[in-house]
Amino acid sequence: MENEDIFSADITDNETAASAQVNYSEDDIKTLDWKEHIRRRPGMYIGKLGDGSNFDDGIYVLIKEVLDNAIDEYMMGFGKQIIVTVEEGTVTVRDHGRGIPLGKVVDASSKMNTGGKYDSKAFKKSVGLNGVGIKAVNALSTEFFIRSVRDGQAKSVLYHCGEIVEESDILPTDEPNGTMVRFTPDATIFRDYHYNDDFIVPLVKNYTFLNTGLAIIFNGKRYISRNGLLDLLRDNMTTEPLYPPIHLKGEDIEIALTHANQYGEEYYTFVNGQHTTQGGTHLTAFKEAVSRTMKDYFARNFEYSDIRNGMIAAVSIKVEEPVFESQTKTKLGSRDMGPDGPTVAKFIGDFVKKELDNYLHINLDVANIILKKVQDSERDRKAMAGVTKLAREKAKKVNLHNKKLLDCRVHLNDPKGDEEKKRASSIFITEGDSAAGSITKIRNVETQAVFSLRGKPKNSYGVPAKILYENDEFNLLQAALNIEEGIDGLRYNNVIIATDADVDGMHIRLLLLTFFLQFFPDMIKKGHLYVLQTPLFRVRNRKTTKRGTRNSASANEETYYCYSDEERIAAIAKLGDNAEITRFKGLGEISPDEFRGFIGPDMRVDRVALRKEDAVAELLEFYMGKNTMERQNFIIENLVVEDDSQIS
Repeated sequence: MENEDIFSADITDNETAASAQVNYSEDDIKTLDWKEHIRRRPGMYIGKLGDGSNFDDGIYVLIKEVLDNAIDEYMMGFGKQIIVTVEEGTVTVRDHGRGIPLGKVVDASSKMNTGGKYDSKAFKKSVGLNGVGIKAVNALSTEFFIRSVRDGQAKSVLYHCGEIVEESDILPTDEPNGTMVRFTPDATIFRDYHYNDDFIVPLVKNYTFLNTGLAIIFNGKRYISRNGLLDLLRDNMTTEPLYPPIHLKGEDIEIALTHANQYGEEYYTFVNGQHTTQGGTHLTAFKEAVSRTMKDYFARNFEYSDIRNGMIAAVSIKVEEPVFESQTKTKLGSRDMGPDGPTVAKFIGDFVKKELDNYLHINLDVANIILKKVQDSERDRKAMAGVTKLAREKAKKVNLHNKKLLDCRVHLNDPKGDEEKKRASSIFITEGDSAAGSITKIRNVETQAVFSLRGKPKNSYGVPAKILYENDEFNLLQAALNIEEGIDGLRYNNVIIATDADVDGMHIRLLLLTFFLQFFPDMIKKGHLYVLQTPLFRVRNRKTTKRGTRNSASANEETYYCYSDEERIAAIAKLGDNAEITRFKGLGEISPDEFRGFIGPDMRVDRVALRKEDAVAELLEFYMGKNTMERQNFIIENLVVEDDSQIS
C-alpha cells in the first residue's frame, strides 16, 4: 500500500463473513432486457448518480449524451444552432441536423447497440460510436420524448422508463430538419435531483469552443466562439498570462498554451469534442512533446517539470473510432489515431515539434519570456532541494501510532481499481481527535479516509513554496494526498474539508482553502476539493426524548437536523412548544451514530470552485494579507450577532 510506511492505515472490517448453503440452478440464470439492465446498473452507463450538486453527477451526463448526438451532426456539416432548455428538472434539446431516419426512430432510441455511426465514412470522428448513450437517457427517465423531422415529414415517440407509451405515424410537417429530445430524469434513481446552471454552462461553452461557429442557446442565452481554444483559455484562466497564448491548429488537432505565475500545471483536453477530464494517451503525449520541444529549442538540460511549471494549456484532437476507458468518456485509451493512422504519441509529437518550434523561432520575445519562467522554476526547485529532502525523510519517520492518516482501501490513482469506487474515494481533513474519531467509527473503509490536523495550519498566503515542507501539517497532508509532484498522482477523488462550524473551525477552513488556492489551483479546477456541510442544529420532540424512546422509529421521525437558521425555524414550527434545540458547535459533539447520515450517500458538500470572475487574488490579499487594520474595520462594520436565546 502506498505510504503505508508513513501513516497508519488502520483498516478493519466491521462485518463478519457468514457461510451459507446457496442453491444454483437454471432458475438463477436470468436475461435482463435493455432498459432493466440500465436501470439496475446505471453506474455502468453514466458513472455516479448524485443529486446534481456535483458537476460529474449523472443528470449532467444525460444532457451530454443527448448533446453529443447534436454535436456530431454539426461536425458533419449539418445544423449551426442547438437549443437547450432546462425547466423544473426537464431537459429539452433541439438540433437542426438531418434528423434520424424516420423508420428508425424507435430503434435508435430504444435498441442497444443501434446507431448510425458504425460506418466510419459517415461519422469518421464521432464521440458516440456504440449506440448506448441515448438509450441510457431513455431508460433512466420517467418521460422521454423524441421527435425527428426529416425533409418535410416527422415521427414522434413517447416513453416512460424505456417503455413506449405513444408512437405517432409519419406525418407531414413544415418544421426544419433536426431532432428534438425531451426527458425528465427518474427521481427514484436520481433522488431529490436538481440541475445547477453553474455546471451546465461550462459544458455548453466547451462545445462552442471546440466547434467554432456553432451557436448553442441555453435557456435563452446565446453562446458562440470564434477563436476556439483561445477563447477557452481566456475563459478559464484565473491569473494573467505571462505572454499571449500560443495558438496552433492543424488537421485533426488544435493547441493553445501559455504560462502564468502560478504553481502546478493546468490542462484542458478533448477528443472529438468530448471533454476528457481524466486525460489519457493524448495528454501524456502532449506533455511529453511540449517539454521535449522546448528543451531542444533552448538547448539546455532543463527538467520537464521546470518547463511545465505554471503552464496552462488546452489540446483537442480528432480520433477515428476512439476508445475510451468508460462509457462516460472521460479518459482516452486509444493508442492510435485510427485503424490506418499513426500512434497518438507520434501524431501529437510531430505536430508540436514542427509548429511550436517554428513559433518560438519566429516569436523571440515569447521565447525569452518562457526561458525566464523556466529558469525561475529551476532556481526555486534547486533552492528547495534541501528542504524537500529533509521534509520527505521526516514524513517517512512519522510514528505509525500518530495515526494522522486513517486510510481507505480504494484510491483514485489505482490503475486497476473499480471505477465507481475510485470516483467515490474520499479523504476527510478534520481538526483534532474528537471529530476524526466520530468519522472514523462510521466511515466506509473501502472508500473513505480521514486525515487529522493538529492545531491550525500556517497562513500560506504570499509565502514561498518551501512552506509546504517546512510546516509539518502541510508536509504530511500533501504526502497523504500524494501531490508532492503535482496532482497526477492524487490518491482521492474527493478531498473534503471537515471542520467545526465555530469560529476556530471556520478559520482552519480558510487556512486550508488558502493553501490549496495558492499551491494547487489545478486540483480545485478539476473539481476535487469540497467543504463538508454538517448540521448546525438538532431539533427534536422534547416529550419523545423524555419518554426514553429517542432511538425508536417514531422518535427519529420527530428529530430534524438543520443546516441553516431557516431549516431550524421550520423544524421548530413543526414541533411547536415541544421543540428541544441543540446547537452543534463542534463535530466532536455529534455522536458516531448521528454522524452516519452526514457522511453517507446523502451527505451535503459544497464544491470549491475557481472561476475567472471570482477575483481570487484580490480576495486572498484582502482576507489573508497583512492589511490587518483594514480587515478589522471591515469585520466590525459587518458584524452580525447570533441570537442564542432559543438554543439549549
